[in-house]
Amino acid sequence: MMRGPDGDTTMTASELDPQTLARSCHEALILAALAEGPRHGYQLALEIEDRSEGSFRFNHGTLYPILHKLESSGLIDGTWAEPEGKRKRRQYELTDAGEKHLDQLRSAWASFFESLFKVIGRSES
Repeated sequence: MMRGPDGDTTMTASELDPQTLARSCHEALILAALAEGPRHGYQLALEIEDRSEGSFRFNHGTLYPILHKLESSGLIDGTWAEPEGKRKRRQYELTDAGEKHLDQLRSAWASFFESLFKVIGRSES
């Protein structure tokens, strides 16, 4: 990651190397879902699966470690909520830093795909 003029870290398309692609993709999916408003983990998984028409799925063992990492990085906040008549759940929401990071991820992914399609071509279907 590079530091931007304001001292924040910025992600560039060249940093989407094979080792970080999955992590970056998972972060982008989760942060984008949270940009729509607070969600608990299961809601996030369902929304991402629904919006991607089943292309992206999270299992419990994958989703929660990513949420914990995003929370410890200050990109999301988690609070415990106990809706009436339901069990206690951890609700997550995007922080200002998370919004900035999501914008950086969107830009990096757009550049990455632009470069990829320069090599493999685009389908006209």
